[in-house]
Amino acid sequence: MSASESQLQVNVNSAKKSVCFLWPSRLLLALLCFNLLPTIVEADVPVVQPERFSRPASKDPIAAGFYQSKEKNSQDVKDAYMEQLANELKGRMLKVTTLEDWPLSYTERQNGTLVGRGVAFELLEFLMEKFKFNYTLVMPEHNIVGSSNDMQGSIIELLATEKADIAVAFLPILADARQYILYSAGLDEGEWMMIMVRPMESASGSGLLAPFNRDVWILILVSLLAVGPIIYGMLIVRYKMTKDKEQVLYTLPHCVWFVYGALMKQGSTLSPTGDSTRILFASWWIFITILTSFYTANLTAFLTLSKFTLPINNAEDVRKKEKQFVTIRGNAIEYAIKNSDETLNSLSFLVDKHLVEFTTNLNDSDILMTTVSKKNYVYVRDRPAIEHLVYKDYLVRRKVNPINERSHCPFATATTPFLKRVRAFAYPNTTRWNTLFDPQLLNMVEGGLVKFKLLENLPKAEICPQNLGGTERQLKNRDLVMTYLVMLTGFATAIAVFVSEMFFRILNERKLSKELSEANRNRSTEGVTYVNAKTMGYGDSPPPPYAEIFSRHASGGGSMFGSSIDSGSGASRRMINGRDYMVVKERNGIGSQLIPIRAPSAAIFQYTYTN
Repeated sequence: MSASESQLQVNVNSAKKSVCFLWPSRLLLALLCFNLLPTIVEADVPVVQPERFSRPASKDPIAAGFYQSKEKNSQDVKDAYMEQLANELKGRMLKVTTLEDWPLSYTERQNGTLVGRGVAFELLEFLMEKFKFNYTLVMPEHNIVGSSNDMQGSIIELLATEKADIAVAFLPILADARQYILYSAGLDEGEWMMIMVRPMESASGSGLLAPFNRDVWILILVSLLAVGPIIYGMLIVRYKMTKDKEQVLYTLPHCVWFVYGALMKQGSTLSPTGDSTRILFASWWIFITILTSFYTANLTAFLTLSKFTLPINNAEDVRKKEKQFVTIRGNAIEYAIKNSDETLNSLSFLVDKHLVEFTTNLNDSDILMTTVSKKNYVYVRDRPAIEHLVYKDYLVRRKVNPINERSHCPFATATTPFLKRVRAFAYPNTTRWNTLFDPQLLNMVEGGLVKFKLLENLPKAEICPQNLGGTERQLKNRDLVMTYLVMLTGFATAIAVFVSEMFFRILNERKLSKELSEANRNRSTEGVTYVNAKTMGYGDSPPPPYAEIFSRHASGGGSMFGSSIDSGSGASRRMINGRDYMVVKERNGIGSQLIPIRAPSAAIFQYTYTN
């Protein structure tokens, strides 16, 4: 230990001992002294800075000399090391591997030589221009990224075995792959989206059912079925508890019809006398008024300003509805589903049910036309590929049919990403070139060059958005389907009720005919004969109708069909239409009341003839 360091240690110990014997009044001053101690120590004791590069390449003599140098923070030494690496890379032929992942990276033949294309190779060309190197392509046996459980023929296998110097592709950063390869600086955050056939109607519903969801409609139906019996029950309870003879005791059908009529905003002849039943009736009216107001307003808003929504919007919807989907074999989606540590592992049961297809077909248009359009699958692909695919399909359809705008966008894309992953290039673990490439890639990302290249060939306006919109909203048949169903249901119900009425009427006629026949046989001994219309001869004359009898009686001809016997008590016995009545005057002196005395045979004869 040097003399200065020993003196500093003595000063620190003395300061600590002095603080221990401070009076409470000087405690604040002691705390301030301790706060200054770390500053003094840092000023006198040299601090060892962490190394900038965490893993030096032991095979590189320049790097070894740099780490053994006493001037570790010297910028000149770092610049010399970077310059030496750049000189070593200059003119070298790097072995590059990539994925067939249009439009980010793909290959094509040029003068018989396989060359790389896409955004990833445009970034590589910037590096080639700066460091003056060239490359040759080494393609993997299978077009897959690879993982711990899927290494055969993958890009990770080529890098782990050092058969390639760099992977120029937008590779998702996988946690289990870090033990085999080294990732570059992140290029972007990849988003995998879902594209599907555009449904004919919005997922929120259409027509008459659109303003409310299923739960609201269920509760409305329950209230319609329950309020009628509740009102009837309240009337019964009040009648039995109050013994109110003036209360009108409505039947259950009347109460049910009142509930339905109030829903249709129709009047009612029911007039309850009790306050409790009046409040119950008024509460239902208020409820129906509010409900119908909300329904009318929401229906108007839906038909004019409704936003189109898809039935499948995220991975959770796919899991709940067990929707079939297809994705590229060996991409991030497959590894996220098969990795137990990932959130998408909840979709693994769909793989067991064969509802997920990992295809090796790299033609996105072919997948869109066959698997998605014909089989109604959902296609999961990264966002740049989806946007270029939709734009390309839009241009083709617009050229075929330029008039009908809605035919240009038969597919819809979900707005919520299915999966998000940071993407980057990759190197072998023993690489030295990441020291040169990563700072340049980071500059491209921060300068917005990567984002610009991803959107370079796309229009600024969104092509085929989820909500197509339009200048006018014309009602179509699918908007009125529920109206048609209501009418058909009403007519079908009316026909069924009519058939049941006819059936029960026939049964009642047979029963009545049987009862009349038995009554005729039982009363034959009394000399009373019941005439049936079916047994009457051609020359038999029926009795006059009631209307004619009453008209004659009103004009003074009452003696032709009955006799009258007046009594001195204000009541008289009269024979009216073959029936005996007591005619009693009302107490107020206005009008009179008929009280029947017996059932004459003339009434039975009139009933049997007319029926």
